[in-house]
Amino acid sequence: MRSAKRWRVGASLGALAILVAGCLMAVAPSGSAAPPAAGAAPTGRAIAQAATPGAGGTGESAQVGALPESYPWVRLAEQVMPAVVNVRTSGESRRSRGPQLPEPFRRFMPQPPEGGGGEMRRGVGSGFIIDPGGFIVTNHHVVEGAKTVEVTLADGRSFQARVVGSDSETDLALLKIEAAGLPTIPLGSSASLKVAEPVMAIGNPFGLDHTVTVGIVSATGRFIGQGRFDDFIQTDAAINPGNSGGPLINTRGEAVGINSAIFSRGGGFQGIGFAIPVDLAKPVLTQLQASGKVTRGWLGVAIQPLTAELAKSFGMSNTQGALVASVTDDSPAAKAGLKPGDVIVGYDGKPVDSPRVLPGLVANTPVGRAVPVVIMRDGAKRTVTVNVGNLADAREARGPAPERTEPASRTSERLGLALSELTPEVAQRFGIQGEKGVVVTGVKPDSPAAQAGLAPGDLIREVNRVPVQGLDDVERGIARGSGADQVLLRVEREGSQRYVVIATG
Repeated sequence: MRSAKRWRVGASLGALAILVAGCLMAVAPSGSAAPPAAGAAPTGRAIAQAATPGAGGTGESAQVGALPESYPWVRLAEQVMPAVVNVRTSGESRRSRGPQLPEPFRRFMPQPPEGGGGEMRRGVGSGFIIDPGGFIVTNHHVVEGAKTVEVTLADGRSFQARVVGSDSETDLALLKIEAAGLPTIPLGSSASLKVAEPVMAIGNPFGLDHTVTVGIVSATGRFIGQGRFDDFIQTDAAINPGNSGGPLINTRGEAVGINSAIFSRGGGFQGIGFAIPVDLAKPVLTQLQASGKVTRGWLGVAIQPLTAELAKSFGMSNTQGALVASVTDDSPAAKAGLKPGDVIVGYDGKPVDSPRVLPGLVANTPVGRAVPVVIMRDGAKRTVTVNVGNLADAREARGPAPERTEPASRTSERLGLALSELTPEVAQRFGIQGEKGVVVTGVKPDSPAAQAGLAPGDLIREVNRVPVQGLDDVERGIARGSGADQVLLRVEREGSQRYVVIATG
């Protein structure tokens, strides 16, 4: 019995060994060498075969390390890169007349060559085709002052481009080359962008043609000090000198932005780039293509944010809206009855949640159109109708020079201000266009006025909604708010007016 049992066990082990050997033969490629002994290092040939998809002649290709089908960028790059172009310019080196970015925000203006005496400049930028007939989008700062603009396509063809039109306010330009049947990139919608949504930037950084970088939307609605239409898309997709004018692409292969600037202390990419939203660009490009220039609507108001302190002074329960700081004489707003202190909360049926919304809405309104504007005044909502004017017709109003008088002065201990009535001497000292008013001549350190940001040379227009033409008006305004823990001022500085709250509690 023991002999029979040992035989059965041996037979079972033998069968198992044959089965394992058969499996190994089935796994090993046909004609391959015997597998190395246990513990032996793999041979160079074995490593090469393991690292090579489909090696071994089985006819089956295992895509080792391949990206999943859901990863869009390889396909999208192949699809849109033919429509991205290289823009090379040459021309006189001169200071830009458009809005200038504060440091450390940078745009990359073409630089004059060494030894050129600053008289000639050559630059490299990017652009992309939006019409098969040869219309190309780029940045205003790429082509500004250029005598020649050369566009090179992805297939190597070069064309002399014509600048159809350029707009410094939005840093956009439209070029035209004489070609047909060109590949294009469709314009998407920047309004639907979400923070953390993936995007791809394509351009010619440092002259390296058709470079692709990928990142996400870091933020939307960024204000970087470019001008009244600041509404940038912030991205961490790498943008460097030469990327200006190139597209920012979403996962549908649509351009949602035009790359324009970066935040940099050293001139290179530091993880923060900015693109012009395509929804801002569309009406500008349409006008440039039609007439070569941009016509914008104009109300004639200076606006500012409504802070919690200002909202309290104006009897508002929230901070939504655009506070009117001043109204230009004989402007559409003045003719419609708008006044300083009004809070604009709606324009042409659209809500105005902040001052940044209003300029774009007004600019895109056809000149001469009658538009309903919803305002809050003294805690009550009302609607006025404004006939929108042409921004090109806006002129700076200047009052007559005041008569020569000896200045009266006074100190407000409650506010921490030294005040003087406006005379020609005081106006000349502080560079103020002469008219009646009260000027801040001194601010006590660490006083409520200093903490509110007032400075010598500020011209006080109102105190607690009381118009100010002399020192007595200041006292009347302060007395009007007696018992309150703050004083509301309307102040003019360098021609711009705004409301300021001084906390006195």
